[in-house]
Amino acid sequence: MKSDNRGKAFVTGVGMIPFKKPGASDSFDRMAAEAFRLALEDASLDYGAVQQAYAGYVYGDSTCGQMALYHVGMTGIPVLNVNNNCSTGSSALFMARQAVEAGMADCVVALGFEQMKPGALGSVFDDRPSPFDAFDTACDDLVGQGDIPLALRYFGGAGKSHMEKYGTTLEDFAKIRAKASRHAMNNPLALFRNELTYGDVLQSPVMWPGVMTRLMACPPTCGAAAAILVSEDFARRNGLRRDVVIAAQSMKTDFPSTFEAHDMMQLVGYDMTASASHDVYEQAGIGPEDLDVIELHDCFAHNELITYEGLGLCPEGSAQKFIADGDNTYGGRYVTNPSGGLLSKGHPLGATGLAQCYELTHQLRGTAEARQVEGARLALQHNLGLGGACVVTLYQAT
Repeated sequence: MKSDNRGKAFVTGVGMIPFKKPGASDSFDRMAAEAFRLALEDASLDYGAVQQAYAGYVYGDSTCGQMALYHVGMTGIPVLNVNNNCSTGSSALFMARQAVEAGMADCVVALGFEQMKPGALGSVFDDRPSPFDAFDTACDDLVGQGDIPLALRYFGGAGKSHMEKYGTTLEDFAKIRAKASRHAMNNPLALFRNELTYGDVLQSPVMWPGVMTRLMACPPTCGAAAAILVSEDFARRNGLRRDVVIAAQSMKTDFPSTFEAHDMMQLVGYDMTASASHDVYEQAGIGPEDLDVIELHDCFAHNELITYEGLGLCPEGSAQKFIADGDNTYGGRYVTNPSGGLLSKGHPLGATGLAQCYELTHQLRGTAEARQVEGARLALQHNLGLGGACVVTLYQAT
C-alpha cells in the first residue's frame, strides 16, 4: 500500500436499520435519527463530539438532514444536505472523508436515508428541464421500449448491450440474482432473505422479453445508515477504534463517451466506474487482484455483471465465465455483495452508499458473523448514480 502525508479518515462507528417496504417504515427523520444513534453507540461517542454532518437523501425538501439530526440533539454544528441520485450516500461519505483528511474537522458523520414510494422511480418536478433529458433522449434512440419503466430501460439496455457484444445470456443475470439471495439469507437487515434458484428468477414475471424478469430488479425500500469518521489523532486521544481506514476514494462524473459511444453500457456509467476504480487502485498502490470483498451497485443484476468488468475484477467480455467459475461468491476469487446487495436489501437511494459502508466495515472488523469473508483485509465499495456520479471507496483493515 502507498502512503502519503495526508491525514487519514478512520471509520470508528457505523449504524444501520433494517430496510423495509414503502409504507411499512417510520418517517425519514425517525429512521435517520435511529441510524445515527446506532453509529454513535457503535463508536462509543456522544453527539457533542461530532463537529460536522453530511446528510444524504434524494426525495425530500431542503434541510431534511437538520430535522433528522435534531431528534438526537441540537448542537449547532454545520449540517450539509447532499443529493447525488443513487450515489447520494457515498457522496456524503466522500465529503465527510475530505473534511477529516484535510484537517477541517476531527469527527464527522455521514448520514443517508430515504422514504420511498412504491413502484418505479419518477420525476417530481415536471415544470422545468430534467437533468435526465439528454440521457432519456439517448436511451430512446438506443433501445426504444417506451412502454417499459425508464430505470429498467437503462439498465436492461446496458445488459442487452453486453449480451449482444459478448454472448451473455439471461441465465447469467439470473445466477447473479440467485447468488444475492444466498448471501442475504445471512443478513438480518436485508428485506428479502428467502433463497432463490436461478430457475426461480427466470420464471418470475417477464419485464422485458429476453432481457429481464422482475426478480432481476431491486425493490424500492425505505431505510437509513450512518458512518462516523475521525482523524487518527482524535481517535488516539479519545480511545476510539481505528481498525478500519479509508485507504483511497474517487468520485467521477460523466465523460463525453457517455453519449458519444452510443452504447447503453456507457450511458449507465461504465466509464465512470472504470475511471474511479482505476484512480483508487493507483492511489492505494494495489490492483483489483488484491481485493477480498466488494459491495457494488447492483440496482439490477445487469449492472452487477457489467460492473465486474468495469472494476477490473475480470477482463472485458469475461463476466460470463467469472460467474460460471463462482468467482463472485464465497470460495471464489472475490465475494461480491455479501450483504445480499441492493437486489436483496432494497435500494433506499440516500441510504445505499452508507449501507455498503456498514457492511464492509463489519467485514474488515471480522464481525459480519455468518456473512464473514475469512481474512478480509481490503474491501471495495462501488456506488453509482445516473445523471451522473460514481463513487468508489477502498477500505483497509489496519
